[in-house]
Amino acid sequence: MLELTTTRHNHLIDPGVHVWGWEIPIYLFVGGLVAGMMVITGYLLLTGRFRGRESVARSLPLISLIVLSAGMLALFLDLEHKLYFWRLYTTFEITSPMSWGAWILLLVYPALVAAMLIRPPSILGLWDGIVKLSGRVAADDRSVRWIGTLNVVLGVMLGIYTGILLSAMGSRPLWNSALLGPLFLTSGLSGAAAFVHMIARDRSESDLLVRADNGLLVVELVIIGLFLIGMTSASEAHIRAAGLFLGGSYTSVFWVFVVGAGIIFPLVLQLLMVRHKIRHTVVAPLLVVAGGIALRFIIVYAGQASHM
Repeated sequence: MLELTTTRHNHLIDPGVHVWGWEIPIYLFVGGLVAGMMVITGYLLLTGRFRGRESVARSLPLISLIVLSAGMLALFLDLEHKLYFWRLYTTFEITSPMSWGAWILLLVYPALVAAMLIRPPSILGLWDGIVKLSGRVAADDRSVRWIGTLNVVLGVMLGIYTGILLSAMGSRPLWNSALLGPLFLTSGLSGAAAFVHMIARDRSESDLLVRADNGLLVVELVIIGLFLIGMTSASEAHIRAAGLFLGGSYTSVFWVFVVGAGIIFPLVLQLLMVRHKIRHTVVAPLLVVAGGIALRFIIVYAGQASHM
């Protein structure tokens, strides 16, 4: 559970006292997914692709805002002292991952709103003031570049933070790895690319995201390999933690649902799509998204089972 202190105005994460349920894995997955969608949105803005008639840039910021709000609700439900969440914003502790995360999330919302104003979705086009403001912002290349860059930077920070949030806890050897940040960031980018591939109407954008996701899935496999190698090369506690995935109680679910069904199988399908051997299908991106969810649940639950 996430616990708010009334003295240091900060979150304290102590899974040794409370067992985490579904809320934290969902929050971590949503954070990574939104981080990936922000990077994609920023890319579309910086490359000018957002001007395409059917560009997904028109709907992506609004979807990101809705999904992120759902993740924040999951986090709120997990708070031990819900009435004191506002204390996070009365100070900034540079050594606290939760303090960094709180302020990053605070900046993410206006960045997404700014991106949404460039190409507002149809529902916002009903207000003349928004249409006029959108026209002025979209016509200013400097503003578009700034908003695009802001979305990319904050997206990367948000994605890495979801992993650092766990890796900062040295009492849990499975989480105590510097590779969790890059792993969760890559997984979030991959899940976002897969999700956007499913909803994109522009065929060129869809093809681009499939190719990007293939590269991200390969990188994710490499990071998982390095993560396990690092664990088995460290202390006895880390070796025991890695053993949870190498013959232990989490071996089957990890290798079947995360590595097999969530990475390797969709990678093979998408490589065949890129080479026009098979038609585009939602099966592969759905598996990638499901694999990203499974990764968070298994890492969180297995981490709580690992001890120094």
